[in-house]
Amino acid sequence: MTVPSSAHPFITAGIQPDDLPYIEATRQWVERAVVGLNLCPFARAPLIQQKIRFVVSHARDNDSLLDDLCGELQSLAAAEANDCETTLLIHPFVLADFLDYNDFLDVADVAVDTLGLEGELQVASFHPLYQFADSAIDDIENFSNRSPYPTLHLLREASVERAMDAMTDTDEIFRRNADTLKRLGPEGWHALWRDEKH
Repeated sequence: MTVPSSAHPFITAGIQPDDLPYIEATRQWVERAVVGLNLCPFARAPLIQQKIRFVVSHARDNDSLLDDLCGELQSLAAAEANDCETTLLIHPFVLADFLDYNDFLDVADVAVDTLGLEGELQVASFHPLYQFADSAIDDIENFSNRSPYPTLHLLREASVERAMDAMTDTDEIFRRNADTLKRLGPEGWHALWRDEKH
């Protein structure tokens, strides 16, 4: 697994050697689960075209994470979509508790609004302990949003709208993901992360 090509300087800017394990684990998750299981049908193109920015926040508290989030929101808004379609802000050192993370999502939405980016960008959520409302913690459906580390996904509204317009039934994504994960089961999910020895 490699960091995205240096032909895309916006994507690789600022990556430190210590960030690589977090980026590689997250990229592997995107490749094997999000794209590999087709959990998000519009994630394949940005991954193949290397238009996903992977960023590791070293924040240890909510205020520092908010600073990093605001910086990344502004960077994505300023970038051309042809250079960077979306950003995954990985924050391994803060908000390990899912309920705390879930509360922070309201702060993230306020940040988008405060920066004047409402209608332009939005923040989606992924977490190792992600749990949909009214689900049990071990329900396999939760794994559709379970990333290796707590992650804030910065998306362009225009990209989301184009993807939604191309679909006749957006609720079908959730239903299909649930069916896929139920067929896979916990064993199949864990098998995704086993690297075969050659």
